[in-house]
Amino acid sequence: MKDENCAYCGNEQVLAGFGIFICNLPASKLYLFKEQSHKGRCIVAYKDHVADIADLNNSDVSAYYQDVAKVSRILHKLFNPDKINYGAYGDTAKHIHTHLVPKYKDAFEWGGVFAMNPDKVKLSDNEYNELVNKIKTALV
Repeated sequence: MKDENCAYCGNEQVLAGFGIFICNLPASKLYLFKEQSHKGRCIVAYKDHVADIADLNNSDVSAYYQDVAKVSRILHKLFNPDKINYGAYGDTAKHIHTHLVPKYKDAFEWGGVFAMNPDKVKLSDNEYNELVNKIKTALV
């Protein structure tokens, strides 16, 4: 099932406001979050339009979280964060997705909850492309 108003279902206009598609994973899609206060921040969204993790069977939940774990390992390898925070909300975007937010000691928001849209660090198109390619290459 798809929702035409959902960024994760292919509404490119909505997606362009906050993210950049990186690649498909076995159970999900990976996006770079445009606001990069936390270098490497990404979103892993389930491949289908499903609103809640409780609506998936156990094998689909496992496959989804295997994708989340794979991306987490790549972010650790590429960006060496001290910790990755995970956020799974969905009050307004009713599509299963998880924010992976690399956190660095003594840096922005260390020791606290990450802001959804802090609007502090925007990159150039070239910088976004470099990050996307770096992550995509590491996933292969």
